[in-house]
Amino acid sequence: MSFRIFTDSSSNLPTPFIVKNNIDLVYFSYIFNGTEYVCKDTETFDGDTYYRAIKSGAKVSTSQVTPAQYIKAFEPFLAKGEDILFISMSSGISGSFGSAQMAREELKEQFPERKVVLFDTLAASLGQAFFIHKAIECRDSGSSLDETEAALLALRPRVYQHVMLGDLMYLSKTGRVSAPTALLGTILGIRPILKGSPEGKLVMVGRAKGRKAAIKALVDKYAEVVDRNNNKYVGIAYTSSEEDANLIAEKLKEAAAPETLEIVRYEPVTGSHVGPDTVAVFYLGGDDARTH
Repeated sequence: MSFRIFTDSSSNLPTPFIVKNNIDLVYFSYIFNGTEYVCKDTETFDGDTYYRAIKSGAKVSTSQVTPAQYIKAFEPFLAKGEDILFISMSSGISGSFGSAQMAREELKEQFPERKVVLFDTLAASLGQAFFIHKAIECRDSGSSLDETEAALLALRPRVYQHVMLGDLMYLSKTGRVSAPTALLGTILGIRPILKGSPEGKLVMVGRAKGRKAAIKALVDKYAEVVDRNNNKYVGIAYTSSEEDANLIAEKLKEAAAPETLEIVRYEPVTGSHVGPDTVAVFYLGGDDARTH
């Protein structure tokens, strides 16, 4: 029996891809200058204006997806007799996975014969793309839901996420560095380097003096960690600096060219958390890639 694939809007995958592959989305919302929005189409999102406004001091707040929102999204398909695979943003970053768990418990009572598999990617943005691509492949080849979940679990330790932030002010907002340190670092042009941890959190692993050094750090780590024998897909997500994203893409190709390299702009919710001038790289390494 086939199953329905859901993910959340933080996955950053282009809307045409989502539509073509029959993927359903649960949407995060954000409040921008006092008004609540939902970005349902990556093709019409005006990222230039949005990230320029954030850089100029516009206030953005976000909220996790509620259990009621998950129930509303899942219920019609369960009622039609379809099982569900939900590929979620990392529980180490957002409480939305917990909301999905609460929703599943309620839906079990209503649809005891149906199965809802909640898969925690321990990733975000195009880090989720690896699991969505694999799920599509499994679904379309006739794999069962259990077989698909096993394939995703085998993939999870291999997904590497490497991020260069615009400046230290982001880490000040999240409490990782003090405000005075962040201010001094910004004046000196210090670019924080983060990675996705084995627990699905974003952790700081270095600081680079300036843009060129930060880009070099991402490319050098890619050359070290990427699985050159199975380098089918590499993702790059950026907020406001498309030029940096394109430059990094060329350098990654020189180091170890993937079959497919996709560049997307961060959607407004996850993008508001990483901040302007951020670029992230996502790829597959070996079985212990997340520990590097």
